[in-house]
Amino acid sequence: MRVMAAPRKYPDELRERAIRMAIDLRRDPATRKGALARVGEQLGINPETLRNWVTQAEVDEGYRPGTTTSGAQRLAELERENRELRRANRILRTASAFFAAELDRPSSK
Repeated sequence: MRVMAAPRKYPDELRERAIRMAIDLRRDPATRKGALARVGEQLGINPETLRNWVTQAEVDEGYRPGTTTSGAQRLAELERENRELRRANRILRTASAFFAAELDRPSSK
């Protein structure tokens, strides 16, 4: 069973624009304080949401330590594949035990 992600509340273009604006404002010491709150208010985005976006963008660009978006996606794919392989392995072990038991039974011929 595959779980679908929730639909995004904000379009990608708005998200990218907000991240660019916030990063630009944070570079300048005069506008750094409160930059996320101002950009969030101007664009109608919760400042905490914007902070998360900016943090992830900084991780993706290598300016901050952490798991990149592509790394997290790859990890999720590998975990999903691992679950599928474990499930297939359980099925094969069960089938093997069943057929081994069938071979061990005396034939009724």
